[in-house]
Amino acid sequence: MGTEQSNVLQVKDLHVKIKAKNGTTTLVQNINFELKRGRVLGLVGESGCGKTVTSMSILQLLDRKTTTIEGSIVLQGRELNDLDDKEMRKIRGKDIAFIMQNPMNAFTPVFTIGHQFIETIRSHTPYNKKQATELAVEAMNHVNLPDPVKLLKYYPFQLSGGMLQRVMIAMAACLHPAVIIADEPTTALDVNNQKKVLRHLDKIRSEYDSAILLISHDLGVISEMADEVAVMQNGRIVEKADVFQLFDEPQHEYTKKLLNARSRLHLEDSIIHFA
Repeated sequence: MGTEQSNVLQVKDLHVKIKAKNGTTTLVQNINFELKRGRVLGLVGESGCGKTVTSMSILQLLDRKTTTIEGSIVLQGRELNDLDDKEMRKIRGKDIAFIMQNPMNAFTPVFTIGHQFIETIRSHTPYNKKQATELAVEAMNHVNLPDPVKLLKYYPFQLSGGMLQRVMIAMAACLHPAVIIADEPTTALDVNNQKKVLRHLDKIRSEYDSAILLISHDLGVISEMADEVAVMQNGRIVEKADVFQLFDEPQHEYTKKLLNARSRLHLEDSIIHFA
């Protein structure tokens, strides 16, 4: 019973199917995992294996006209599957936050950063505009963004990818959600900004006890951040283990291939060619 209570998110027997003219295609099947408070679960696998479909199912962002989601998705004791859009909008951003792979996709280009940040806060709290602005500035300070008051007046195209990513993390963290889903949060960033983003996520986890579902194909990021790892292949989880156990003693052949590919890449990167 104690384990059940410590789980902030439980996904059981998740199946996602997409409807097509010639029938249905299964995108993910038999997905089972739990997220505990203050812990990071890494979800790894090559592109197209179903990682993002899994996260979009949890957030109820898939088009119900073309997709069918079966199974159970329980957030803090509440079943999310089949909740209507109005109820999910109350939950998204407040109880469960989403950090997208491409930060430009997270912002509407015709509104300032401040307008979007402040409206997000006000839609989930009783704060007035002044209070919401103060919270937005404080959240941006936490992710080391320079001169937040000035940045709030900028439009998304006026910020670099790394800065937008940090704004998105500030927005995700400011209401202290129980769960943060981070889908490839470092893919578009240089090494320096990657490290900053990972440090910010780790700080959020430790300060607010948020659980993080970290989706990545980068095993280096997973080894640095995750407590547990689930490996996906062709829409299924083929192995799930503690991060040290998975990297030291992988059981599934697919996991071994992923780790071997990483080892070869590092070996090739370390070779210096002299002319």
